[in-house]
Amino acid sequence: MKKWLLISVFLTLLGIAVLRAPEPQRTSSAAAPFAGRSSRLAELLGRDVRDGYTSARQPRTFKFPADHGPHPDFRNEWWYVTGNLDGEGGERFGFELTIFRFALTPAAAASNPSGWRANQVYIGHMAITDVANEQFHVAERYSRGSLGLAGAQAEPFRVWIEDWSISADDESAATWRVQAADKSLSLDLALAAVKPPVLNGHNGLSQKSAEPGNASYYYSISRLSAEGALQAGSRQHRVAGHAWLDREWGSNGLSGDQAGWDWFALQLDDDSELMFYRLRRNDGSRDPHSAGTWISPAGDSGYLASDEVEIEVTGHWDNELGDRYPMGWQIRVPDHGLQLEVTPVSVTQELNTEVRYWEGAVDVTGTRAGAALAGRGYVELTGYAATGQSPATREGWR
Repeated sequence: MKKWLLISVFLTLLGIAVLRAPEPQRTSSAAAPFAGRSSRLAELLGRDVRDGYTSARQPRTFKFPADHGPHPDFRNEWWYVTGNLDGEGGERFGFELTIFRFALTPAAAASNPSGWRANQVYIGHMAITDVANEQFHVAERYSRGSLGLAGAQAEPFRVWIEDWSISADDESAATWRVQAADKSLSLDLALAAVKPPVLNGHNGLSQKSAEPGNASYYYSISRLSAEGALQAGSRQHRVAGHAWLDREWGSNGLSGDQAGWDWFALQLDDDSELMFYRLRRNDGSRDPHSAGTWISPAGDSGYLASDEVEIEVTGHWDNELGDRYPMGWQIRVPDHGLQLEVTPVSVTQELNTEVRYWEGAVDVTGTRAGAALAGRGYVELTGYAATGQSPATREGWR
């Protein structure tokens, strides 16, 4: 009941604000406009709001590039790009650009002919970690999916919120473009897939709990080359590196006894990748539906069940509200001979947005079958922050 109440409050406030507002709303590294927001990204994916929507219940046939586009019969969906970049002068950056789509109702009412009316809300998060200058920058936007303000299309692929966009350069979707700007922040990156899409879960069906329909369709492009321009503050940088694309859609996700997840996307220097999400129950224990994917240097992938991946937390970080996040991990995958140490490039990569969560760039060291490995990646941590007012603006480490 509490989960459903939080979903109702959030979507009601967001729906009223977005559907009445004359233009997209923006926040940048500051408190977003709704007080009493939830700290759980999971609470936007609650179990009691799927009536009338299509559910992910069995494996499907994925079709590319069509599935890069929207799936409006499902309640929620996201396009999610993270990466690690190097500047020409040796600077180090992490970046995230995520665009979420949420349906307010299963279908827009036909009785209101207004062009402003929409049953789709789009939310965008941009974050840049400037390692050398010890700064973490965040911006957020949200808008209704009408009048061209925000939307998604499949041919050619494009999803956007005003001038923030993730798009394919042509109908083959061989190369992509990421563009976003907000005050002193900007991203303009060209992406090219180094490996083909991999299906996560069982043939792309990612089951999050035992209840039917508590699942999503989920694929990743685990390695894309990235190059272009980035601005964080007063200076623009030419950058190059690698990115990771995650795509999920569904009408539900977690059950009432699940609090959130720890998600790891690691790109190793032997050209292999590891994705794993540890679902956490309300008592802090690991849910057995936790799972992941191992991608070989050649691009072959294999499913990882919960008991195939061992994770030990090696440290913690407390934000100024006293919320405690795990911060440092040892990860072992015995069947692949993997032993990894994962370390954040900074502890203070917490996003202060409508839903507060930690998401940041990490470094990786370790071995595979006894051979030394290094790498980079991204980690997302949800459900750790207490519900309530978010932290104050942060432009530097604390």
